[in-house]
Amino acid sequence: MIKLDIIKTAPFVSAETINALAPRVVEAQNALEAGTCPGNDFLGWLHLPSSITPAFLADIKATAAALREECDAVVVAGIGGSYLGAKAVIEALSNSFQWLLADGKAPVILFAGNNIGEDYLSELTAYLRGKRFGVINISKSGTTTETALAFRLLKKQCEEQRGKDVAKRVIVAITDAKRGAARTCADKEGYKSYVIPDNVGGRFSVLTPVGLLPIAVAGFDIDALVRGAQDMEKTAAAPFAENPAAQYAATRYALYMAGKKIEILANYQPKLHFMAEWWKQLFGESEGKDGKGIYPASVDLTTDLHSMGQWIQEGERTIFETVISVEKAEHTLLFPCDEENLDGLNFLAGKRVDEVNKMAELGTQLAHVDGGVPNIRIAIERLDAYHLGQLIYFFEKACGIHCQLLGVNAFNQPGVEAYKKNMFALLGKPGYEKETEAIKNRLK
Repeated sequence: MIKLDIIKTAPFVSAETINALAPRVVEAQNALEAGTCPGNDFLGWLHLPSSITPAFLADIKATAAALREECDAVVVAGIGGSYLGAKAVIEALSNSFQWLLADGKAPVILFAGNNIGEDYLSELTAYLRGKRFGVINISKSGTTTETALAFRLLKKQCEEQRGKDVAKRVIVAITDAKRGAARTCADKEGYKSYVIPDNVGGRFSVLTPVGLLPIAVAGFDIDALVRGAQDMEKTAAAPFAENPAAQYAATRYALYMAGKKIEILANYQPKLHFMAEWWKQLFGESEGKDGKGIYPASVDLTTDLHSMGQWIQEGERTIFETVISVEKAEHTLLFPCDEENLDGLNFLAGKRVDEVNKMAELGTQLAHVDGGVPNIRIAIERLDAYHLGQLIYFFEKACGIHCQLLGVNAFNQPGVEAYKKNMFALLGKPGYEKETEAIKNRLK
């Protein structure tokens, strides 16, 4: 089970301050459970792990097996929570050089619909020419510009290359149950489809088909992923003293109230880079509203100690750091001895590389605390599907609790619409005539 260590926050917020928040945390948990919190129509994630049945997972795995059989590449079209969770898990579990292996055991998993880069889409479609590829289109509405644009291109290319009959088998829609352009298209074309539950928002959707299907297509154990989340669901419902998610939420809030407005999520395992990207959306989009919220940032260490390390050590003291530590590496590699010892590193000869990494982690934590940066440590035993499932639910539950402490609606994102209105006005979308005129006058 995940271990939470908050001892290195003690010089900045006392244990008494954190423990004093326990009654408020209980109130927050009760509000989530009772559905009396703001945004209570989006609480489907709360008991999602325990609601997942073996039959549902079997259906996901059957669809994944069919795609694996018929495709050399599968493109996941989605943006925000519709791709970040899947990408986070796939990157964490994959060989670091998977893209070079091309061993034929699993299709290459690619992502599109998360940007409007013309070069990116051109290069993607060029790569797919002549390849047996399929598409997982993830969009509740089917009208999100980035994803809809990518899907138009991919659908047309898939049909032209593979024929409409095969395209029907290798395009899967994950969308609304009844409404929207993506649902209409799926029904019309006869695609296999899955439903994005109405009561689960995108950033909380990793354990729905949104995340589970791409992860299964990539060849990873979604049973173990769900099992880890189920175990954490139970742990995150425990009393405060035994509940790491509740303690993490309380510690974050205490630090925020003490003036620490930026949280830096750090990892010493390069495969966790996109887990940090998912985490940034989860917390940033959930709590960044009403003029409140901790700013979520991330670093990959030790790499970024040679870029951001100076700022973290001696910059403005408005930050705290949360480290995800993986206790056991999956491989063993010993530091070699060199007879000339020109680099002076023979004192490390015979040590595991992971031991050197762990000492860099501990040494950095101590240095940062000495430099005025509170440090939280989240330890997972190993980087596998089971422990990633734990980590995902741990962060989701902590996020829900922390937003209640802040007094914000964790489940809406009104600010996301601002750029869309301006973009549609600038592009002259029908129905936006007044906005188009107003924005053109503004730009004169």
